[in-house]
Amino acid sequence: MTKLSVIDLEGKSKEEFELNSKIFDGQINQFALHQAIVSYLANKREGNASTKTRGEVSGGGKKPWRQKGTGRARVGSIRSPLWRHGGVVFGPHPRDFSYSVPKKIRCLALKSCLNSKLMEKELVLVEDFNIPSLKTKEMINVLKKLKINTNCLLITDIKNENILRASRNIPNFWAVNFKEVNAYDILKFKKLILTKNALVGLEKRLK
Repeated sequence: MTKLSVIDLEGKSKEEFELNSKIFDGQINQFALHQAIVSYLANKREGNASTKTRGEVSGGGKKPWRQKGTGRARVGSIRSPLWRHGGVVFGPHPRDFSYSVPKKIRCLALKSCLNSKLMEKELVLVEDFNIPSLKTKEMINVLKKLKINTNCLLITDIKNENILRASRNIPNFWAVNFKEVNAYDILKFKKLILTKNALVGLEKRLK
């Protein structure tokens, strides 16, 4: 069984927490990670790019000149794609890029991310993360005591307004509930902080 040290906000070790061997098995599924992250990025795309065809551009209802006798090329509309201010051929139109990934693949990707952070020794397990003050200075002091000086993701078990307000001015720091976190969120940050209760909740979620 793999054990991880639980520390408090002062950086002092409190206890040894036994990790679930079915989740923290040291396996990283690259296929599941790829599927989950590509799906997440695709779902973020708005797909708003749009162009007008010759039928959608305003004007051009009248034939510019007669069909024969002028010596010029025959033209039916000034909104032809060949003309300036004309329609666009094969241009982009609004579309939906989103697609779904099976729940088992999403869970496998999330499990792979947790294993990756544990193997890289980038996973920090804290007893709790309650800060009494709303000040950013207080949050920075806590991160210094935890010896975190890089971009970081905090996963908590409850929605704490104090944490959100105190950390919103800290660059490269984000706090999220364990029910909402996904593989992309974890891989986007180098360091991962987990509260003890959040880890228990994640283990139940991944079962």
